[in-house]
Amino acid sequence: MLEQIITSYVDVITPLNILLILIGTGFGIICGALPGISGTMAVVIGLTATYGMEKYTAFAFLMALYIGGQSGGLVSAILLGIPGTGASIATTFDGYPMTKKGLGGKALGMAIVVSFLGTVLSIFALMFIAPAIASIAVKFGPVEMFSVIFFALTLVTLLAGKDLLKGLISMFIGLSLAMIGTTPVDGMARFTFGFRQLQTGLAITPIVVGVFALASVLKTGEKTVSYSIQDLNLKGLGVSCREIIAQVKNIVVAGLTGIGIGILPGIGGTTSGLMAYGAVKGISKHPEEFGQGCIDGVVATEAANNATIGGAMVPLLTLGIPGDGVTAILLGAMMIHGLQPGPLLFENSGDVVYSMFASMTLSSIAMLVIMFVCLKYIIRLLNLPQYILMPIVMVLCVVGAFSNNSRVFEIYVFLIAGIVGKCLELVDYPQAPVLLGFLLGGYAEKYLRRGLQMTGGSLTEFFSYPIAAVFIVLSLIFFGVNIIRYARLKKKNI
Repeated sequence: MLEQIITSYVDVITPLNILLILIGTGFGIICGALPGISGTMAVVIGLTATYGMEKYTAFAFLMALYIGGQSGGLVSAILLGIPGTGASIATTFDGYPMTKKGLGGKALGMAIVVSFLGTVLSIFALMFIAPAIASIAVKFGPVEMFSVIFFALTLVTLLAGKDLLKGLISMFIGLSLAMIGTTPVDGMARFTFGFRQLQTGLAITPIVVGVFALASVLKTGEKTVSYSIQDLNLKGLGVSCREIIAQVKNIVVAGLTGIGIGILPGIGGTTSGLMAYGAVKGISKHPEEFGQGCIDGVVATEAANNATIGGAMVPLLTLGIPGDGVTAILLGAMMIHGLQPGPLLFENSGDVVYSMFASMTLSSIAMLVIMFVCLKYIIRLLNLPQYILMPIVMVLCVVGAFSNNSRVFEIYVFLIAGIVGKCLELVDYPQAPVLLGFLLGGYAEKYLRRGLQMTGGSLTEFFSYPIAAVFIVLSLIFFGVNIIRYARLKKKNI
């Protein structure tokens, strides 16, 4: 494994890859820092630019966008009290009070450093955890794979928001979209409605970009928001080495919390930041200072939400289970580039996987450098009017949708998907389950049909496979517990 890791760094360190990592990290930071844009938008837009790239280069760019977007949210969270990303919500608890006390520079400096350390910690954990899980999962057959995907689909209960029924409806919309085209195994055309363009099914990119990006652009266009931020006089890192060393215990606690939460699909950086905040507060000698501008609170949330990145990649790479919007988009990116996340990924495309690890490490270094060198300019971008930003984003989305297959038809799909995404938002239906159903629906059907061929058409025979039985039972328990939880919440609201 060590040889593969070294080789992956050699493969990734090329002038083009380094350039794209710098561009991707910088663009991700800007999107994460700008309220209303988010790091997810950065990954969606970046996905449209990767079609003509080699796999190493494409994922170097996407990993840079992911890490940059996750880190960029700390800027507006600390300076404005408005989290640029959901993962930085808890950063506002102490970051913004520090800014009001005139300590914004110190808060930013510490947050940037611990974000870097949290990311690196999670990458090393990913390198050792993911191959171990993959070595076990590689023995999965069609029945086991269906059970894993079935478990992944039950994650809709975590992505559904406040209403489970709405989440299920959104997921079934995605599953319906996945059924358009030819059937797996026998290749029969269905639901094409006379359009020959639909015989190969719907492309991933127009759906992803439409549901997420276009709907977000339309939402942002509904409101006019302006901010005014004065430049900070940052000296050096804004924080001393002694202050960083004093936070080692908090960084380790928060980092391990982030990794653990990240591995659990469907939870994400927002939850890990909040849980790490509580964990660090619990071991603090001065818990009464939290929420009043305590640097420990900033350390906890930023180390944790960046550590979630490596953790979240574990189930995605080893089992093909995306737990949130960003990892679902990365799942789509892998499919576009001919990779099938899951047990065989390390065996069939191990070189690409380890190149992702290398790209993540280089991206975290790029994030550290760019944040400190260009922080003043990033802060000024927060004052840029959204009526300038949104048209640029829209043009990038249209170009990306068209370049998927160089067909105008894809632009129509993108626009329709965007309208569907906007309509779902208007009636308070979550968008992430649509993507989850669309991406996993085809695989679920393929493995189900192959599994039924193995068992002579009997679903009950699936329980004779121990691993499959465990996943199916866990799925049913997990789903049932969440139904009860949602029912109780609904009863309280009434």
